[in-house]
Amino acid sequence: MQSIIQCRNLCKDYAGKVALNNVNLEIFSGRIVGLLGPNGSGKTTLIKLANGLLTPTSGEILVDGKRPGVETKSVVSYLPDKEYLNSWMKVGDLVNFFAEFYADFSSQRALEMLGHLNISTNEKLKNLSKGNKEKVQLILVMSRRAKVYLLDEPIGGVDPAARDYILNTIIGNYDQNAAIVISTHLIADVEPILDDIIFINGGNIALTASVDYIREKNGKSVDALFREVFRC
Repeated sequence: MQSIIQCRNLCKDYAGKVALNNVNLEIFSGRIVGLLGPNGSGKTTLIKLANGLLTPTSGEILVDGKRPGVETKSVVSYLPDKEYLNSWMKVGDLVNFFAEFYADFSSQRALEMLGHLNISTNEKLKNLSKGNKEKVQLILVMSRRAKVYLLDEPIGGVDPAARDYILNTIIGNYDQNAAIVISTHLIADVEPILDDIIFINGGNIALTASVDYIREKNGKSVDALFREVFRC
């Protein structure tokens, strides 16, 4: 397996408060990785560092062998945990915008997924429900042929009935040689599609392992182990 993300003694502080503390880890191509931890554990900080939205306080993070920046934007497809698209734009205009901005974007794939969800391309984003807005954002992100997908809480705002579709969208629309990093607290929902997990708490990596190893060694699910490790 090829390492696509490397963190070496990675630290990030905010005004003296430690968000990430000496993180060392590798994420490999062809794997779906769950970045799992309580609120405020450092998940979003790590994802933003990988996407080049933040810079390390010390240490380094490499994506495809490079420090996050202009070069890595072409290999990373990023879904933030908040709405970020212009709400006045029509869904079809957003598809066209992504197609113009990203060389690896497939308009056909995006339109097919929107059709499956009965989301009209003529509808303005502001007129959609919160759940449908999140689906549109995810569809746009997953319609790229990227090397790395960074998904921050991709199912946090949608109803349980839609989660299966979204998870199927994730696993059915990415290059099998790419890496997907999913940050979430809805562990039971995403566990069936995960290959590896990273437990993070207080900016420290508590555990990295394959899902198969956890089940074989501990005789329990990732969700059960998470509840045990992070019990209040």
